[in-house]
Amino acid sequence: MNNKLSSLIKCQLVAFCLVLFLVGCKEKRENPVKKVSGDIAVEQKRKLYQSSEFTKPSLFPSGIEGPAVDANGILYAVNFESTGTIGQVDPNGKASLFVELPEGSIGNGIRFNSKGQMFIADYTKHNILKVDMGTKEITVFAHNDAMNQPNDIAIMDNDILFASDPDWKNSKGQIWKIDPDGTVTLLEGDMGTTNGIEVSPDNKILYVNESVQRNVWAYDLSPSGEISNKRLLIKFEDFGMDGMRTDIKGNLYITRHGKGTVVIVSPDGKMLKEIDLKGKTPSNIAFGGNDGTKAFVTLQDNGNFETFETEHPGREFVMK
Repeated sequence: MNNKLSSLIKCQLVAFCLVLFLVGCKEKRENPVKKVSGDIAVEQKRKLYQSSEFTKPSLFPSGIEGPAVDANGILYAVNFESTGTIGQVDPNGKASLFVELPEGSIGNGIRFNSKGQMFIADYTKHNILKVDMGTKEITVFAHNDAMNQPNDIAIMDNDILFASDPDWKNSKGQIWKIDPDGTVTLLEGDMGTTNGIEVSPDNKILYVNESVQRNVWAYDLSPSGEISNKRLLIKFEDFGMDGMRTDIKGNLYITRHGKGTVVIVSPDGKMLKEIDLKGKTPSNIAFGGNDGTKAFVTLQDNGNFETFETEHPGREFVMK
């Protein structure tokens, strides 16, 4: 009797285990294993460097330039709806007027210093303008009649500014240094058409490009803003160049005006990547977003911003 009972219990256990096995197989088929973190990282990486529209087309005229992001994540650019203005764009892509510049002034590059003050290259009046972000008061921070038309500006961590100064008519240009007290000093004249300008993350290199000549130059940079040891970083054989920025790894993001791309160049002059844009005439680039890995590009032909995600935060984001 006991042997029969024991055999029955064994049969029931075998049957129960078989049912569990079949149910488990079914669940595995219906609920595939989730991707491991490595797979997710690979999928996310595929979305990097894919540009999309951030603002509606034609909100800015063809003079859209000078993107910069403040400490609150607000994006700015010159010439919102009309020339001689500064527009602002919130994190959702909604654009509005920020300020109107003094009569006759037209802005180009924009930068923020360590105090959160906005600086604007005013190319028509040979000025660097300063904006108090609280009161929106605009003053002339620096002026020099020998400037052609200050175009783009860069800034060191100690608030020393640099301005590119092209002479488009004669395919020439200059570089200026502007100290925190507003003193203006010519660093180099008789260059090609100086345009994009930027500082390395360690503040030891100044980069300047020449749009017409398609050269990107690198200089050693002293703590007081003096330059030396000029050398060619990279030269392009076609299309123009405009504004550029560095990320925290020292890579240089260069807008290729006319080609519709942004090129990433390593600190040793190696081209790492080329990002296709929807527009063909990018004029400048800035970094923002929650962690500084979102790039914003101004497109002159479409009158808007495009955006793409990057691997590394921008140097200017970390500054703030």
